[in-house]
Amino acid sequence: MVSAPVTAQASAPGPAVPAGASMDELLAALRAAAESTRLRLLVLCARGELTVSELAQILGQSQPRVSRHLKLLCDAGLLDRFREGSWVFYRLRSGTAASGLVRQLVSVCGDADRTIALDLQRLGAIKRQRAELAAAYFRENAAQWDKIRSLYIDEREVEAALGDIIAAGRPADLLDIGTGTGRMLEVLGPHVGQALGIDQSREMLAVARVNIERAGLANGTVRLGDMYQLPLPDARFDAAVIHQVLHYAERPGDAIAEAARVLRPNGVLIVADFAPHTLEFLREEQAHRRLGFTDGEVAEWCRTAGLDPAPPRHLPGDPLTVVIWTAFRREPMALPHRAVRTAGRPAASAEKALLG
Repeated sequence: MVSAPVTAQASAPGPAVPAGASMDELLAALRAAAESTRLRLLVLCARGELTVSELAQILGQSQPRVSRHLKLLCDAGLLDRFREGSWVFYRLRSGTAASGLVRQLVSVCGDADRTIALDLQRLGAIKRQRAELAAAYFRENAAQWDKIRSLYIDEREVEAALGDIIAAGRPADLLDIGTGTGRMLEVLGPHVGQALGIDQSREMLAVARVNIERAGLANGTVRLGDMYQLPLPDARFDAAVIHQVLHYAERPGDAIAEAARVLRPNGVLIVADFAPHTLEFLREEQAHRRLGFTDGEVAEWCRTAGLDPAPPRHLPGDPLTVVIWTAFRREPMALPHRAVRTAGRPAASAEKALLG
């Protein structure tokens, strides 16, 4: 599996303030943000989804005090709050006039300020600890990963559904993000001309190479890489799959955006993961970060990434339900010839070497 990065960099500051914002809305947002602890919370929540205990640890304040500030920010429409089992996460809200204004404010709060710099250092330490725990879990379980993954669901039904989607679309090439043991390459590789798996765990890739060779998949290769910074050029693949990976991700929306980047126009992204559930022990025993996803949040991440989501397919299991979300890359707007971007792409020989 692809583990989370350890940096504490913010996502892009987002779009400008939407048109039609009232003065009252903007003043309310500014009043809510105009306090040192609350501004620090906004800066941190712009870097990812965080729990109250994590935020209290970073700020060095009590959980009740931090919770009061978080409530004020949620009431002002600046943060989203969502519960998963016994955990409650907070993240910066998007898509409103108030959130657009605050994203602009957060974007200028850099580490030149000593307090913010220390907050970001502590956030980085928390993310490193999470990543190290996840990496250790994957190292210890690489050889038996497929068995672990099938403990709570019937993978045969999921694999058959994914195979049907790929067979119907007949993509020339496929990218498997977080390939793990290479199982998706084995299942979907026969339907495409070329299949590439990317993973950040060397132990998983060692198992994947053995499995690919054993399966006789001549068109399948695997490479080391980070799902947040894929070592690939834009618009390279007709199809990409993220199978049972997002629930480990610190920033699921960013992973979807990066997958969208490497899709050609009309290319398809397929995400297979759990619907919301309450199996809290999976956090500790199997390093899950999220306990499933709603159709709405996956659709919103896809739209933000320039993808058009299709109706999801739900595959109920016992006790978990797997959902298959599909979304298609939009056709790009026509640009003048001089505006076509070529800088930063690997040379043809480098790309050929990368893709094997």
